[in-house]
Amino acid sequence: MIVNKCIRAASLLAALLATISNSNIDAFHIHSHRICNRKSLASNHNGLLSSSSPLLVGLHNCNARIVRDNGNLLYMTEEGDEEVEVVEEETPAVVDDATVPSTDDGDDPTSNSESEEDDEESDNIKAMMTKYKSTLSPRRSFNESSRPGSSAIPAIDVTMKFGGSSLANSERVDHVAQLIRDRIRPPLLNEDASVNEEVPVRPRAVICSAMGKTTNSLLSAGEMALEGRVDIEALRTLMLGTCRDFELPAQTYSEVERLLNECNDMLNGVRLIQELSPKSLDQLVSYGERCSVRIMAARLNQIGVPAQAFDAWDVGVFTDDTYGDAKLLPGTINSIRERFSSRIDPNVVAVVTGFIGHNTKGRITTLGRGGSDLTATAIGAALKVDEVQVWKDVDGILTADPRLVKTAIPVSQVSYEEASELAYFGAQVLHPIAMQPALKADIPVRVKNSYNPSAPGSVIDKVGNPERMVTAITCKRGVTLMDINSLQMLGAYGFLGAVFADFEKNKVSVDVLASSEVSVSVTLDKKQHEEDIKALVQNLSSFAEVELHHGRAILTLIADVTRSSDVLATVFRVFSAHGIKVEMMSQGASKVNISFIIREDQIDDAILKLHSCFFEDQCDVGFVEGGQIR
Repeated sequence: MIVNKCIRAASLLAALLATISNSNIDAFHIHSHRICNRKSLASNHNGLLSSSSPLLVGLHNCNARIVRDNGNLLYMTEEGDEEVEVVEEETPAVVDDATVPSTDDGDDPTSNSESEEDDEESDNIKAMMTKYKSTLSPRRSFNESSRPGSSAIPAIDVTMKFGGSSLANSERVDHVAQLIRDRIRPPLLNEDASVNEEVPVRPRAVICSAMGKTTNSLLSAGEMALEGRVDIEALRTLMLGTCRDFELPAQTYSEVERLLNECNDMLNGVRLIQELSPKSLDQLVSYGERCSVRIMAARLNQIGVPAQAFDAWDVGVFTDDTYGDAKLLPGTINSIRERFSSRIDPNVVAVVTGFIGHNTKGRITTLGRGGSDLTATAIGAALKVDEVQVWKDVDGILTADPRLVKTAIPVSQVSYEEASELAYFGAQVLHPIAMQPALKADIPVRVKNSYNPSAPGSVIDKVGNPERMVTAITCKRGVTLMDINSLQMLGAYGFLGAVFADFEKNKVSVDVLASSEVSVSVTLDKKQHEEDIKALVQNLSSFAEVELHHGRAILTLIADVTRSSDVLATVFRVFSAHGIKVEMMSQGASKVNISFIIREDQIDDAILKLHSCFFEDQCDVGFVEGGQIR
């Protein structure tokens, strides 16, 4: 009877596999111990299995996978399982699924009862199989046109950007290439055997930064050249070593080597003329991105993803003449759209250099901070993709800096305005300028972790999550607080006008501001030049008393300011209980941030205590919500 049960199980299994034959299933998970006990045997009895399927011999009491390889079904055990023998069928015979195999003892008086038991067991197994199939996503299609290993859900168009840490070495480059392939053709099942609900993507462009610390290495090489030494051997080892690790085509190796030789020649020129202008510096750092995209495109082609490398100007990225911090020209979006529509096959992944472009004279420029992100959003806006994906080394946007707050958690959804404030006040998110093309085109930006691709990440869009009281906590350290008090009791209009005229004259920018009729307090970023601040103080001293307070920090809550009374009540209860003195406060005109100026030596304690209250339900002074303390 056990053999009969196993034969029926094998028959049902074969029938189920037939229903999904030539489908897009990469791995179909079964629990073999629910069909046959350990050491049971599924034999080829009266041709129950089709001629194209091997027999499954020795089903074990373990999880197992049936995978399709070149059109043949193979039985594969999980790691650590005993080896399973695969025996090819020799004499197939076609029978009805419901046919019960005959036996030599067909006249046995017990055969009818055994047959009834077998029928009941068969029904149970059928029910089990039906239940399992019901767990598969109804959006997945089992048809001849489906590509193996991919979902039949319509793919969404995306641009994908990978930073230097994601491409640190050959191992990381390979990981990213495999990640891109898996996003294009997502496997049916996750590693834990759960159904993979990930939507497949069509990457219209993959934007790459320089590998690892290449940009810093190039800047250091420029400084060394000014001192009379030229040495880029570390870069040669990284770039050419990666090419050799993958055994990339000779053409790719030659292109990368040509760029490195060109870089070396340029540095020799710097050494001879003892000058490294902003224009030359932009060209120098461009070699990192230009090598990176050629390596990535070649690796993608190796693993079956059609790809082609492009320098940014070849796809229409044009800028003004501000070397080191260039801005995209107004017509860039249109030029990108025209280049892609006329020159690039939408089914070929365009691997594009981030961070760099061409000015109107054809010279290389760099886009400044967040430049690669800006390239990704600009191309995304031009192509009207469904989503821009920015892959970093964290699980999206977090509630606080995880280096300080170990319990920081990802924020699933934030608005563009919230993300801009977070970035401005120190969080490692997209730079506000980088988000502008996506904001104007109303395209969501998803921040994901290349080291943990299964994490959902954070979506930046126009809406965010209006139900949250506080979205995140961030800070900016090394700030100087400047108090300016009028000596002449000027009216508010004249006083403030005179103050900011001097700020403009000395090219000093302000982070946070609070003012009254005859006084104003501002914070100055540590990036401000000391000589500019001294000149500003001297100018202001002609009509105001000026005090500078160094060693300060800005603590910013990204919050729903319509609930600011509850937010502030909780904040000041925490600050009062822990002796944290607020020297200045500002509620931003953006309506999504509240900032406090405190001593820098108190900033860590303040962030930890506030995070416990707003995100961990561990507020030691009570959390205020709706006017009530809880």
